[in-house]
Amino acid sequence: MEEVLFAAIGAFIAAALTVPAGFGLSTILTPLVLLMMGPHEAIAVVAVVHGAHNAGKFAALRESVDFTAFRRYGIWLVIGAILGATLQNEVPQRPLLALIGAFLILLPILTLSEGWIGYRIPEANDRLGGFGSGLMGGLTGHQGALRAMFLTRRLPDKMAYAATASVLALCVDLSRIPIYVLFRYDEIAPHLELTLALVVAALLGVRIGKRWLESLKSEWIHNGVMAGIVASGLFYLYEALG
Repeated sequence: MEEVLFAAIGAFIAAALTVPAGFGLSTILTPLVLLMMGPHEAIAVVAVVHGAHNAGKFAALRESVDFTAFRRYGIWLVIGAILGATLQNEVPQRPLLALIGAFLILLPILTLSEGWIGYRIPEANDRLGGFGSGLMGGLTGHQGALRAMFLTRRLPDKMAYAATASVLALCVDLSRIPIYVLFRYDEIAPHLELTLALVVAALLGVRIGKRWLESLKSEWIHNGVMAGIVASGLFYLYEALG
C-alpha cells in the first residue's frame, strides 16, 4: 500500500511537471513502478498512465495544437511505435534496461552539444525524428525527449509546443498499448488497481501542470526534467548491471 501511495504521489508530481516540459512522465514514473514489477510489465503499465495523461493534456490544450507539425510527425511516430512495441516483446529484461539507461544519459549530452556547436536539425530530418521517437516510445516507453529535440525548434510558442507534444504522444500511446496488452495481458492484469491509481493521479496532475504552463518559464521545467532524465538513466544502468 505504501508503494502504491508513493508511486501515485510521484505520478501526480511528474504529470504536473511534464505539462510545460512536454515530456518526462515515463522517465520519472518508470523507476518507481520498477520497484514493484519487472521492466516489461512496468513499461506497459506506465504506457496506460502515459496515454491517460496525454489525453488529459490534449483535452485541456486542444485549442493550441499546431496541426501542421502534427501532420509532419504523426504518421512516422505511429510507424515507429508499432515496430518498437512489437520488438519490445522480444528483448530480454536486462538489455532493455541497459538500452533505456544509455539512451537517457546520451540524449541530454547530445542536446548540450548542439548548443555548443550551434547546429540546427534540418526540417528534412523531422520524419527521422518522428520515427525514432515512436520507435523508442514503443520499445522503452521513453519517446518525449527525442521528440522534444525536434519539436521545440519548430514550435517556440510554449502553448503550441505543449499541446502538439500531447497529441503526438497520444498517437504513440494508442499505437503501442494494444500491442502490450496483446502480448502481456496476463502479466499486466494483476496490476490493474495500481494502474488505475496512477491514472487518477496523473489526470489530477494535468490540472496543476496547466497552471504552471501559463505562469512559469518552460526552460526551468525543461532543465529540471533533463536532470531527471540523466538520473533515471543511471538508475536503469545500475539495475541492468546489478
